[in-house]
Amino acid sequence: MINTLAQMTDTTPPAPRDRRFASAAWQAWPFAVMSQNFLWAEQWWRDATQGMPGISDHQRAQISFAAQQMVDLASPANFIWSNPEVLARTALTGGANLWQGARNWLDDEKRLQTQAPPPGAGEFEVGKSVAVTPGQVIYRNRLIELIQYEPTGGMVRPEPILIVPAWIMKYYILDLSPGNSLIKYLVDQGHTVFAISWLNPTADERDLGMADYQRLGVMDALNAVNSVVPGQKVHALGYCLGGTLLAIAAATMGRDGDARLASLSLLAAQTDFTEPGELSLFIDEPQIKALEAMMASKGYLDSQQMASAFVLINAKDLLWSRMLKDYLLGERAPLSDMMAWNADGTRLPCRMHSQYLRRLFLHNELANGHYPVDGHAVNLRDVQCPVFCLGTVRDQVAPWRSVYKLHRLTVADITFVLTSGGHNVGIVNPPGVPGRSYQMLTRARGDLCLAPDDWLEAASHHDGSWWPAWLAWLQARSGEMIMAPSMGAPAQGLPPICPAPGTYVLQR
Repeated sequence: MINTLAQMTDTTPPAPRDRRFASAAWQAWPFAVMSQNFLWAEQWWRDATQGMPGISDHQRAQISFAAQQMVDLASPANFIWSNPEVLARTALTGGANLWQGARNWLDDEKRLQTQAPPPGAGEFEVGKSVAVTPGQVIYRNRLIELIQYEPTGGMVRPEPILIVPAWIMKYYILDLSPGNSLIKYLVDQGHTVFAISWLNPTADERDLGMADYQRLGVMDALNAVNSVVPGQKVHALGYCLGGTLLAIAAATMGRDGDARLASLSLLAAQTDFTEPGELSLFIDEPQIKALEAMMASKGYLDSQQMASAFVLINAKDLLWSRMLKDYLLGERAPLSDMMAWNADGTRLPCRMHSQYLRRLFLHNELANGHYPVDGHAVNLRDVQCPVFCLGTVRDQVAPWRSVYKLHRLTVADITFVLTSGGHNVGIVNPPGVPGRSYQMLTRARGDLCLAPDDWLEAASHHDGSWWPAWLAWLQARSGEMIMAPSMGAPAQGLPPICPAPGTYVLQR
């Protein structure tokens, strides 16, 4: 066996970001043989499931994904007797790591059954340690609360910013701790900021659809912002699915001659769903029908079901690495503010979720110019304002090449940014964090669209956070500083209702 190992020259390196065999302990015999054999088997299955004739691309991707899950299950890193790090820790502690791991597992099972938050989540209480940027809820309807944030000085840019987060997550991903809050960053830089906080729906909202999310969400919020800051155009920002909804609203406004938007910023938001990432593995007609049957009894999709899908598509980081650390090594990594937010899930109304999956993911109606609003199809070519569009390098929810497809759908001026990180970490990207970088390039209105690989070659590279670049982009499209507006608009029936973060975000 030793001679065989010595003769190995054609080794298969781990995939990028695969940290299972990063430790030097995996280079020793017999663990080097185990890990290398596993990597060969993984590559064999990957090749075998890519070349199957007679099936659709979707079916091929599903088979490849299922095979990868089975292969990952058999990784030598997952077992006590084949993981040198676990064996060394067990010998060092006399097995105390396994005892602590068993206690961690029992604690997790209890929390799962009772739907309790993960250990340490109490340190990140909404409104006390996260989502603490001062503000007031100045508008509320059955679907949203609209928060206006207090200015840090007496002077602000005249054009307010309206933030439309995704309703599959709670809005405070953009207002985590003060040091990594995008909302606080904007307020401190002299902007009047408004943010939508979505209701966490129950069975009572089962009949709310995509049209309700646009009307009660984006348009009602925009009308309220116009009441507080009359006569000014609005910088609109949408994140993830909130960006998709905002793009639909912007196209509708362009079609109808509504020119209230000064700019449109879309963060990790898809408008063309032909390559929507690994979530598409769970979306086809039979699976949607099964999902609809499951939602019919409750009236909503439970947050745990959505979370399970995200765990599966990132199983190496969210499942197997956690099992290794928590249960075999007996370690508990301290909870971060983002991890606590990620555990604070939301539900999705039955009708909206079904429409979203069918119209956008399955039939790609928005990119095809068939998405209906008020009885007429909208077209993204009607977007009139300049666009800031951002993708992230390691995004498994909205792959950057999919986000980039907006270039083919609109003739508007587009500044595209590709930043390091993933769907969440790439967005929550404050200045001063080491190792961050981005690329940036503007396509002027009407110019030809570069292919993604050509864009990579042409776009300039920058170290650091993309936040200052976006801020400069916004301010170049904003007026000179003026007196800050009042909080709310009592004369127009919009008095402050309650302090931020409001009440909807606290619903579980």
